[in-house]
Amino acid sequence: MFPARGSCGGSRGTSFAQMLMKNAPLTSGQSDSRTHPPALNHRPSEDHFDQKVKSIFKRGYAFKQSVSPQFLIDKYTEGEMNAVSLLHQLASIFQFHLEMKETVTPVNVLPGLYFAFCVVIDGVEYKTGMGITKKGARLKAAQLALPDLLPTLRSLKSFLPEASDVPPPLPVKEEPSISTMHPCKAIQERTSSVNLQILHAVRDQLTKLMNSHPEFSPCAGTTAAFIIQTSSGYEVVALGTGSLNTKEGASTSGRIVHDSHALVTARRSLMRFLYRHLLMFFNKTAKLTEKSVFQQSGSSGLLSLKSGIALHLYVNQLPKGASQIQTKLRLNPRSILAWQVNNDISLHLSVEGKVFSVFSSAFDHSAATVVSMSATDKLTQWQVLGYQGALLSHFIEPIYVQNILIGDVGCSDVHGIKTSVSQRVEGITPQLPMFYCMMRPHISLVPAVATNTTDGCHYGINWSEGDSFLEVVDALEGKTIEESPFKSGPALASRLCKAAMLHRFKLVAKDAQRQDLLGTSSYGEAKRMAKPYQEAKNVLRAYLLQQGFGTWLVKRSASDDFNM
Repeated sequence: MFPARGSCGGSRGTSFAQMLMKNAPLTSGQSDSRTHPPALNHRPSEDHFDQKVKSIFKRGYAFKQSVSPQFLIDKYTEGEMNAVSLLHQLASIFQFHLEMKETVTPVNVLPGLYFAFCVVIDGVEYKTGMGITKKGARLKAAQLALPDLLPTLRSLKSFLPEASDVPPPLPVKEEPSISTMHPCKAIQERTSSVNLQILHAVRDQLTKLMNSHPEFSPCAGTTAAFIIQTSSGYEVVALGTGSLNTKEGASTSGRIVHDSHALVTARRSLMRFLYRHLLMFFNKTAKLTEKSVFQQSGSSGLLSLKSGIALHLYVNQLPKGASQIQTKLRLNPRSILAWQVNNDISLHLSVEGKVFSVFSSAFDHSAATVVSMSATDKLTQWQVLGYQGALLSHFIEPIYVQNILIGDVGCSDVHGIKTSVSQRVEGITPQLPMFYCMMRPHISLVPAVATNTTDGCHYGINWSEGDSFLEVVDALEGKTIEESPFKSGPALASRLCKAAMLHRFKLVAKDAQRQDLLGTSSYGEAKRMAKPYQEAKNVLRAYLLQQGFGTWLVKRSASDDFNM
């Protein structure tokens, strides 16, 4: 499903050679065998390039050249010309379209410290270069692209005309790419394309699932989905729906799903996806290991997502809690003052489908059967601690979401969620242990993939990549329904329950030969053994309290004391 590391962009050398050969003029004595070149599996961008070349020759254009390309390459190899200048000169000579495109840093790189750029030649992207300045990142991207280009250029020496006495070309000025436009316009143009592709992926997957089981289509209005981005495109890997908590008390067996809100369901489905790919990584079959999204990360002993893979989140409507505030006032992390005890932006508790500020006296949550933090607060936590949770953090570095797309069901702006997810925890990163940070996502308002027709629906649906069937959970009971396409057994325990997660954890620990983890006595102990994760969690909760947003709900530990 996913390409191996280093395969991003396809076979660039061969495809670029074909492009240049088509663009090169014939020299004396050469036959026009290039009129019918061998059949190639061209990328769409190369087909576009072919048409461009034909148009160039119809108008009688040739190379714009005052010095030979080899002379320029020699100047570069001798250190007399930098990589960016060389690329622009070659673009002028060979008439290909060059763009230095700003892109995103890998998920395992601390955000805010590096810029990332890649070279794009006629639609073909090259390796990503990073630097602490944009100029440095562009230079690194050019340096990474040239090793793929120069061997091809040298192999085409016989096709290149000698230097002529024509006037030298005008100084090359870098064409304004999206990354060099006005920042607001750049973000809008770059993200609109990304958003569109994410929306198509979510809508296609949701349609496929609902077409297979139309009787559950009323549940789709609360859809949340996680999308993996690779060089191959965008693919939904986890999906969930739902809007309720269970009415059951805390389970001591780990076989009840207490929170069936769409965002929580999708995130637990994402965890199943991550477990599946960990099992693939530790598998002794090389082909399965290669298909895993994970790679070894340095000397930490932990795995990370492969370079070039990014994670995005779509939710069909605003998460409950502080995201739904209407105020336009903005937080200043250095001067909270009057906002410190404001109910709107405080932490919120979810009780029987309704949310209350932790400062509210409207209800006594100690008498409630099941209480959980609001979906907004959980989203805030995941953007600091990662979406993998405590158990998975034994094996992998924190995994963060880069884009959050909010469907426009009853929503007109995303100020509330931007304030809640990013500004409430602004400045926390220096206090966190290694690998953890406050990952500020780009948040956009987009069209909803489904209408909100879930009134009265107390079912929740879950699915992740690799599942043959979706599972339907009665949110009030916390168990799979009899009519569910997937059922794990007669007890109807959901595949998202804590016991199921502990089972997967033990499978991965066995394959990873982690005897220390196999010896844990309970689910809770395995979580507590994840020391950096627990430290980061404590820092986060203390920070939120210090900033005046209230106390995070601590659940009774008895619900985590079960074992398999």
